[in-house]
Amino acid sequence: MSQIVLVVALPLLAAFLLPLLTRLWRLGGQLLGPLTLVAVAWIVLDAWLAYDATPVSVAIGGFRPPLGIVFYIDGLALLFALAVPVMTLLLWPWANADEGGGRRQSLTLLLAAACGGLALSGDLFNLYVFYELTAVASYGLAADRRTPAGFAAAFRYLMVSALGSVLALVGIALIYFTTGTLNLAHLAVLSVELFNPVGLAAFLCLLIGLGVKAEIFPVNAWVPEVYGAASRRVAGLLAGLVSKLAVLVLLRVLVLMFPQEEARQAMLVLGMLGVISGEFAAWRARDLARMLAWSSIGQMGIVFIAFSISGEAGVLAGLAVALHHLVVKPALFLIAERWGGSLAALDGAARVSPLAALLFVLFSLSLVGVPPLPGFWAKFLVLSGLAGGGSGLQLLGIAVILVSTVVEANYLFRTAARLYAREPAKPAVQSPGSLDLASAAALGGVLLATVVALVPVWDGLSRLSREAADVSGYVATVAGQRGGAQ
Repeated sequence: MSQIVLVVALPLLAAFLLPLLTRLWRLGGQLLGPLTLVAVAWIVLDAWLAYDATPVSVAIGGFRPPLGIVFYIDGLALLFALAVPVMTLLLWPWANADEGGGRRQSLTLLLAAACGGLALSGDLFNLYVFYELTAVASYGLAADRRTPAGFAAAFRYLMVSALGSVLALVGIALIYFTTGTLNLAHLAVLSVELFNPVGLAAFLCLLIGLGVKAEIFPVNAWVPEVYGAASRRVAGLLAGLVSKLAVLVLLRVLVLMFPQEEARQAMLVLGMLGVISGEFAAWRARDLARMLAWSSIGQMGIVFIAFSISGEAGVLAGLAVALHHLVVKPALFLIAERWGGSLAALDGAARVSPLAALLFVLFSLSLVGVPPLPGFWAKFLVLSGLAGGGSGLQLLGIAVILVSTVVEANYLFRTAARLYAREPAKPAVQSPGSLDLASAAALGGVLLATVVALVPVWDGLSRLSREAADVSGYVATVAGQRGGAQ
């Protein structure tokens, strides 16, 4: 498993070599990024096939934890590590290898390296480093269109992310001053020392700070601005991939360090506020990109509500919603690449691109939760988990999700009705590009395949949830160094 470090090293190296190679060999510059991502996907897939349901730990440089850098490899880490190159390939900026295209591709590779690190890292310090690396790449991609709106949105994103970084750093400092360590396994052993107001303050700092990328309330106002101004492929990467890696980090923190009820309640409250603010803003939106951006905020709110459920049930429900969002939201942004702008301009768009309209309806039905699509089962897991808890706050969470589902169905079906309006399509309506449409169709195929293979998918997610919720197993793996050193 020691080769897993290449998941971070290869795209990081390629990101710095790409501009030089582009100047020397243009075709090589165009191919370097995709070939690197294919190599990373192959490495992770090989590790996945060799994985025997026994998590392993890799100590980088041979320094034993809690002193050195640790990569923790379990089924959940491998799943997200595989999602990084696959989703990045689907959303790759296939531009000419000119100055702008090379910059976009280098930043995308840098983002892939940072996301791989977020999936695998086993201590807070390195998670923070990879989080900041993700932020740097995100800023550049958000402003890549080089328009006044893009620069303004990227600057707001920078300011909010800077605030989040400071809060996260404060939370990490509080944890270190309290426990004397930043290794997640060591912190799991010492978590009882965080069962106090200082520990709760540290968790809230981490939740808000790291939650900027996870679109959590109240630090998500940047989302509609950035997703509206950036290219739809960048919006799909940020909404579909980066937000899920931030959620994975918060899940590790919650399970290993803060299993107390107060931490889960804070996540539940912020999740409900995210659902309410996101869905009602999406309902009022009159622009497709902004509607999808606000909808993403609402969906991420449900993820946080799910993870507030205690035990394995909460991990399972949260993973189901997060993975569903990982597939659906990038596809919708790909469809919106040429369908951005006013929703009123989409009347009759199905005549221009029947496949794009059909895919939009498919993804909308799954987001709303129409059976037997995966979105239904994801929401069912969340609602049943909340009902099993039975507290007043959890019952309120059920009401929030049900009301938001009605609102979500209203604006998504209203948009779908515009696509199939009898009026001929307006001249401004264009068919999404063939590459965008092919990527969206591939994600639609994943969604339908999940319906057919529901039982094995359920079994796989259940196993991943058990592993992720197994705190003693995490500690034993890192302390016992199963997997060796690099």
